[in-house]
Amino acid sequence: MTDPAVLPQARTPFAPYTLSLPQGPAIPLLADSPHSGTKYPDDFGHALPFEMLRAGEDTHVHELWQSLPAQGATLLAAEFPRSYIDPNRDADDIDESMLSAPWPGVARPTEKTRLGIGLIWRESGQNGRQPIYQRQLAPAEVQARIATYHAPYHAAMREQIESLYARFGAVWHLNLHSMPANSYEGLKIQSDRPLADFVLGDRDGTTCSPEFLQVVADALRQRGYSVAINDPFKGVALIARLGRPAENRHSIQVEIHRGLYMDELTRERSSGFASLQADLGDVSRDIARYIQEQIA
Repeated sequence: MTDPAVLPQARTPFAPYTLSLPQGPAIPLLADSPHSGTKYPDDFGHALPFEMLRAGEDTHVHELWQSLPAQGATLLAAEFPRSYIDPNRDADDIDESMLSAPWPGVARPTEKTRLGIGLIWRESGQNGRQPIYQRQLAPAEVQARIATYHAPYHAAMREQIESLYARFGAVWHLNLHSMPANSYEGLKIQSDRPLADFVLGDRDGTTCSPEFLQVVADALRQRGYSVAINDPFKGVALIARLGRPAENRHSIQVEIHRGLYMDELTRERSSGFASLQADLGDVSRDIARYIQEQIA
């Protein structure tokens, strides 16, 4: 059955995100789901078959965490897909080999660009190695994607973060994702360890307090889930920018194993979706309680 929220050719431009505000007294907790967007702009111009292109989605992640606003948190979710432009990359993480002309600004490609998943993805598919385009992109096309989708998403996040920080003198951030079963292979990492149910990333202890990381890890483990720290995901641009624990700004990337809640080939919810969603409601409550204690 086709998900009505999935639009293979959404008329552009459209609102780049949805923002769910606290349903009761607010706490200084912002969660964002930058990769669960399923509206594919009609100017995408991809050559890769649509169902293969969707392999990059963190499908349903914002719905799994939908109870956060009931706990006083703010939830931001992208509407556009990361394969079109990735909000968890800096705007200069550009692969110039994809362009039809020189980039007019400074390009600072990272390891993500080398893997084909920089600001503008070069490759996707179930094994992550199929070319998305059979054309080169004009720099003006990339600039338009930045201005229409990437920049507004970051502006909304910055506005919410700074408003909470000004009000409470502290802020906590959860960067919400999902990960495919073959994550080690996709990252070209040799490992004999099974992929955990959840991976928490704090860029090797630099983006949040150890205590906050432990609170989130304990809340998940108490519900029976396995949790790894920074293995194999440490966090990328969003938590690197927002996480400054010395200033009481704490940011964690949260990756969920897709096998817990959906069929990776069809993107459809599995029988585990409802129980995982309920468990994450309890986890959200535990996190909110911790934050309330910190600001009391």
